[in-house]
Amino acid sequence: MPDHSTYPGLTSYRLLGRSGLRVSPLCLGTMTFGTEWGWGADEQTNRDIMDHYLDAGGNFFDTADRYTGGTSEEMIGRYLAERGKRHEVVVATKFTFSHNPADPNSGGNGRKHIMDAVEGSLRRLQTDYIDLYWLHCWDLVTPVEEVMQTLDRLVTAGKIRYIGLSDTPAWYLSRAQTLAEWHGWAKVAALQLEYSLVERNIELEHVPAALELGMGITPWSPLASGLLTGKYSRTEKPEDSRLKVTEESPNPVFHKLIDRNFDITDVVLAVAKELGHSPAQVALNWVTNRPGITSTIIGARKLSQLEDNLGALSFSLPIEMEAKLNAVSEPARPFPWMFFTPPIQGAIHGDHGVPSRP
Repeated sequence: MPDHSTYPGLTSYRLLGRSGLRVSPLCLGTMTFGTEWGWGADEQTNRDIMDHYLDAGGNFFDTADRYTGGTSEEMIGRYLAERGKRHEVVVATKFTFSHNPADPNSGGNGRKHIMDAVEGSLRRLQTDYIDLYWLHCWDLVTPVEEVMQTLDRLVTAGKIRYIGLSDTPAWYLSRAQTLAEWHGWAKVAALQLEYSLVERNIELEHVPAALELGMGITPWSPLASGLLTGKYSRTEKPEDSRLKVTEESPNPVFHKLIDRNFDITDVVLAVAKELGHSPAQVALNWVTNRPGITSTIIGARKLSQLEDNLGALSFSLPIEMEAKLNAVSEPARPFPWMFFTPPIQGAIHGDHGVPSRP
């Protein structure tokens, strides 16, 4: 059984945005809880994973109502009820995706679906409140006022404690927070967004918005669907059930096996070898220490994967190694970001440089 001294970084709890909620710097993601999607782990394996995470001092679980058709929530609910740990952990879940394609109101971010979805999650999780309730994805149509007012009412009713937004444009989250401030509604505490060495586009708008508006970022897919662990190569692909399912998915977020990403992985592997840590630990360490990041979501189908991931908090990346990782993974800076670079800013501020805030 692990103890807190084995993974001391896991109990260096961080405040979630400008809230008073304390969470571990690594969050246990549970999209792999259940085998309904053709990959994932059975219930006993998941119980072992949750045991290890909690015993090591972790306190943050992330799931969604549609993960493995609801099985993920059910497994977490049974486990926490049997261990009597519900009030010691932060449980986050999500709504948006449809559970009945024939019913136009069984998905989306309208009030009707949110109210139905929260009741379903509460039932599956065997709890009377959700600590952090995520909007899973922007649905393109529901007015942001309707979303935020509905979520505020759920906070007032005690069904949820904090509000989060996942996979939304930066303008949307900015408007949501501004409306909450203006109306005195519960504000957005956190953002859940894809972020890794191969996907850094949130640095352009989402990270600055989060820092300005008081939202903590919880990255998902920090290992780029396993690519940054080094288990895939340009020439060989192991027999992997998850790889088969994700490569056949219409969702482009899963399509990571491209030359640029392998170039990044090569540098991760080199840094890992020099430091004596696993590639996964190097990639996770990089993410957890980036500006605006509160808690990075890790997933595991095996206990050994969780053990390795938790080791990411045990060291600091040397400056020169971090610089190598930054350089190879630098994202493109499209218009208008060239106007925010030193040459243009120098023309604005002259020889004095960009002033810093106290």
